[in-house]
Amino acid sequence: MNSSHSNAVLLFAILALAPLAVAQEPLPRPAWKFLRQDEDWSRFVQPEGGAALDSFKRIAVDDSGNLWLSFGGRAEARFEAWDGFGFGAVTPGNEDEFLLSRLMLHADAHFGSVARVFVEGITAQSTDRDLPGGRRTLDMDSLDLQQAFLDVTPDPERKLRLRLGRQAFSFGNQRLVSALPWANTLNRWEGLSVLGQSGPWQVHGLLTWYVPVDKTEANERDDDRSLYGVYATRTPEKGGVGLDLYLLGDTRPNLTINGTSGDERRHTFGARGWGPFAERGDWEVEAAWQFGEVGSADVSAWMLTAVGGWKFPDGAGTPRLFAGLDLASGDSASGGDVGTFHQLYPLGHAHLGFADVIGRQNIAAANVGVGWTLGPATTLAATAHAFRLMDTDDALYGVGGTVSRAGGFDSADVGQELDVLLRHKLSTHFDVYAGYSHFFSGAAIAEGATDDDIDFAYVGAAFTF
Repeated sequence: MNSSHSNAVLLFAILALAPLAVAQEPLPRPAWKFLRQDEDWSRFVQPEGGAALDSFKRIAVDDSGNLWLSFGGRAEARFEAWDGFGFGAVTPGNEDEFLLSRLMLHADAHFGSVARVFVEGITAQSTDRDLPGGRRTLDMDSLDLQQAFLDVTPDPERKLRLRLGRQAFSFGNQRLVSALPWANTLNRWEGLSVLGQSGPWQVHGLLTWYVPVDKTEANERDDDRSLYGVYATRTPEKGGVGLDLYLLGDTRPNLTINGTSGDERRHTFGARGWGPFAERGDWEVEAAWQFGEVGSADVSAWMLTAVGGWKFPDGAGTPRLFAGLDLASGDSASGGDVGTFHQLYPLGHAHLGFADVIGRQNIAAANVGVGWTLGPATTLAATAHAFRLMDTDDALYGVGGTVSRAGGFDSADVGQELDVLLRHKLSTHFDVYAGYSHFFSGAAIAEGATDDDIDFAYVGAAFTF
């Protein structure tokens, strides 16, 4: 079956399940999470006369109930329409419409409180995509293993867990490490991670290697791209302040950053805090500094993020106003020591515009927006972004961290973006959404060969069980 037929079949299946999903009443159950291994079904009891899909959860294997299985999955489809992609790229084109689809299924086996095996498969497909890159590794991953790991908890009372195998991470607000839920294919790593908890602190240690996508063959880890370090989170008490502290190391082979070439070993030391203020306000601040080497050159780079929000009193959709600032350092001169920040494995889509034009490297971005809760199951958000280069001698970097336009700009003005997103939850299992983004290209873009504005519209649906 070709990818066009696969996408059509999956979209039809999602829509066919919609009436069933709408008819079901929500039942007490763990909330769905994108990383399905983080859901806790250990205390779930199937209610008498409950929904048919509940029979896949917490299936007892022995009389004691210590050995049990759980199954689940997520089917998604998203239609995208683009005009002006790549600021008007002409090879192969800059205007197209296509359908993305993704199916993920998992099995979760628990052996008492001491051991667990989790296996998750994925297939991601795209219809013909006549934009630069064609059907990219972001779009296609034909029938592969997304995760497969063994958990060992030697002492449950001490809350210490060892995880070995292929696994996915999403740390903090996913600015630096994310499973990348917006892309049709996902991030994953292989190796060892350790999770421990003491009081309000949860500490995550990892020694892993990235597993890149091969669109048609089995995905294999890249031994030259490691991700390792420690990520610690202090869970806030009600009304209190939360705190993340992290030191993450990563390696990349044979790359060039603004004229400096070589193998890279870089460390990122950072902190993130968040909490409420006054009666209706909220805030978040994250900062990180990077050090290491690219070839024989030293690295010194940084990022800073600050976000503030204010929610109005109940009624009239309870709107929340918010504003934010994102800064990531660039390089002041080609060659020599490196000042360009490396964004690691981020979910840039959530922070730097839904059109996915800008990466968190050599960029100064400001945003202001409003979100409405239109009903118990419906939200609407509108956000305006403005982007400038931190240093005109460095490049403009795309959402994947690769060079979008080479450095040596006369102007620092990259442009502005407007995003609108509507989400609606039809039921416990079924979600739909639609959005539109417009990127107004700035003077720095006008210095290149093409400087079209970008229009991006999309509509999607997901069924989770």
